[in-house]
Amino acid sequence: MLQRAFFFPHALLPEGWAENVRVDITDGIIAAVTPNQTDGEAETIDGVAVPGLPNLHSHAFQRGMAGLAERRGPANDTFWTWREVMYRFLERLTPDDVEAIAAFAYMEMLEAGFTAVGEFHYLHHDIDGRPYADIAEMAGRIIAASRDAGIGLTLLPTFYAHGGFGGADPLPSQRRFVNEPDRFFKLLARIRDLVGSDSAIRAGIAAHSLRAVTPDELRRVFDAAPEGPIHIHAAEQMKEVEDSVARLGRAPVGWLLENMPLGPRWCIIHATHMTGDETRGLAGCGAVAGLCPITEASLGDGIFNGVAYMAHGGRFGIGTDSNIQIDAAAELRQLEYSQRLKHQVRNALTSVEGESTGRRLFSSALAGGTQALAQNIGGLAPGRRANIVVLDSSQVDMVGRGDAWLDRWLFVAGKSVIRTVLAMGERLVEDGRHVRRERIERRYRNTIARLAAL
Repeated sequence: MLQRAFFFPHALLPEGWAENVRVDITDGIIAAVTPNQTDGEAETIDGVAVPGLPNLHSHAFQRGMAGLAERRGPANDTFWTWREVMYRFLERLTPDDVEAIAAFAYMEMLEAGFTAVGEFHYLHHDIDGRPYADIAEMAGRIIAASRDAGIGLTLLPTFYAHGGFGGADPLPSQRRFVNEPDRFFKLLARIRDLVGSDSAIRAGIAAHSLRAVTPDELRRVFDAAPEGPIHIHAAEQMKEVEDSVARLGRAPVGWLLENMPLGPRWCIIHATHMTGDETRGLAGCGAVAGLCPITEASLGDGIFNGVAYMAHGGRFGIGTDSNIQIDAAAELRQLEYSQRLKHQVRNALTSVEGESTGRRLFSSALAGGTQALAQNIGGLAPGRRANIVVLDSSQVDMVGRGDAWLDRWLFVAGKSVIRTVLAMGERLVEDGRHVRRERIERRYRNTIARLAAL
């Protein structure tokens, strides 16, 4: 049994801000949180302690292609042309490459304020499309990378069968993703074996999208997961919405609301293009909207209907998706600014006069992300994992108290004020740098240099 105790001058607890807080930790789990204490024998970490944020949607391998799609494509340069760049990049990736890139991405997430990640994992097979001898070879590399970096992981093995709506044949460039249901269930069983009893890792399930699975296949995938989180991409692009209407008679979110038992286990990734009825329906069913504001802006997807969704009590979390920029504060800032631009107002996602936008965004993303990842995280409270981010309150951009610290972190200082990060009580980030950065970065550099030379 490993016991530790830390002392924080300021901390955000579920009941609000507190001072002189002692946190006792046993085997990575918070045993007690006691405000108004002296440091005693506890280890003091100066600054402002807040819960680590969940990153509910990541494609880790895409960190390695960041910057490769920033050249003008055809006249109608969209998500669909970006996707071709992604397909060409992944054609070269070996399991070693994927592990190196994922470890680097996960390390950056910890440095940026994320302490758990949902990996939407669909890169399953070898370069020629054949399964590896170990059908979960790639998933095993994701698990290894998360352990190396020290981040909590909800692994979401993703069912992907078709190249478009109506059960269209997959493209040759999609061969590394594709399974038929029975093989996918074998993959899922093997992944559950790999996860085992590791308390930092949870196995969920995902379907890529309604264009990549048929309705019958989606129901089979759902039936294979009687518990745990279920994620799916939906309504990211208008072409997807139009194709869904043509083939299924409804837009993706509307179809899911009518045909699947959406509820708290579900996370609908993007949900960018929704009608008013769909917005109300998604908000009311208890599912989480998985928003990836930086990626959605990068790809020109559109702007989520955030103001109406929040007004109807909707739940959301944030994800880094393509990992072109890994920064929890930047994702939340982009989300709020997109709403300001859309509605030509300020502090768009708050609900009452005087409310802190930083506090509202942070608290909402913490709760929604925790629900979507189905992990024992989400706050500095007994029984939760000791995932703690400490902000440097001595920096000039952090002058203030209480919710002002969150406003200044999210809208002014960004990840530069993240000083220390603990994951399951282990100090993994010190002075803004991961303790294993040198080794993880060296491996990543060597991997990217090799890929660039091919």
